[in-house]
Amino acid sequence: VHQSKVDFFCKLGYGKQDICKVLENLGQEALEDDVLKELIRMGSKPQALEKQAQHSPLKLIARGSCSTTPGLKWLGEDESDASNSLRPIVIDGSNVAMSHGNKEVFSCWGIQLAVDWFQERGHTYIKVFVPLWRKEPPRQDSPIADQHILEELEKQSILVYTPSRKVKGKRVVCYDDRYLVKVAYEKDGVIVSNDHYRDLQNENPEWKWFIEQRLLMYSFVSNRFMPPDDPLGRHGPTLSNFLRKKPVLPEKKCQPCPYGKKCTYGNKCKFYHPERLHQAQLSVADELRAKIKVSLALGQEEGRCQCSA
Repeated sequence: VHQSKVDFFCKLGYGKQDICKVLENLGQEALEDDVLKELIRMGSKPQALEKQAQHSPLKLIARGSCSTTPGLKWLGEDESDASNSLRPIVIDGSNVAMSHGNKEVFSCWGIQLAVDWFQERGHTYIKVFVPLWRKEPPRQDSPIADQHILEELEKQSILVYTPSRKVKGKRVVCYDDRYLVKVAYEKDGVIVSNDHYRDLQNENPEWKWFIEQRLLMYSFVSNRFMPPDDPLGRHGPTLSNFLRKKPVLPEKKCQPCPYGKKCTYGNKCKFYHPERLHQAQLSVADELRAKIKVSLALGQEEGRCQCSA
């Protein structure tokens, strides 16, 4: 008898644990109607109704509280594609190395610090431009420190040497600044340098706008590469948005309720209540409609169970 009743209510969709609990309370000889009423009173629902409630398109949003979804979203991009949302980085190797060496020594360690900083932020396209003659042994008038770093960066396809040669004992050097500005312009990237490239701005009007808007300056503080948090000034984008192809939406901030937990407006309060984050509620009219729908669904299910019993 016990097993037959359990099987009967399992077919109706109720959980086996709830059925056994009710049978223990009412006894094995309890009528099916009494068992069904006790299951409804306990709040037990058939699995079909639970699944329908879980996949219901009706979304409850609390008034007077912020959404629980993350406020930061990429514009037109998936979060999984975060690495593709970052701009290419083109570094003026000579400018960075001389800046780290206090304009006296070509410090290759400064280039490595800058590369590491961008790699830690997730940038995958990083190019450093250095004249080819920097591969030659250092001289007294042009000292070089940590020259082996250039070889390591070249093996990683990060360092690019600009051409240079000797003609009748004189070195002929190509203009490396034109190389890096051209590559950064074509890649729609960011130029890392403290040089303003005035000559190149006058040479090409398109480059003028690009250099003004995409030049990232920096400083070295105790062997730490530090670009500014506001590369284009106080009213410009943040450093994070400056290095992205598309900006990040700021999180919507809600004004907290001045009355806090003592607020008596309830659902009608338009201010933010942190204690109501998990109390998802509709408007009064929609809430009543939702309750009626749920009660009708439960009544229909109860009627079906009684008829089958």
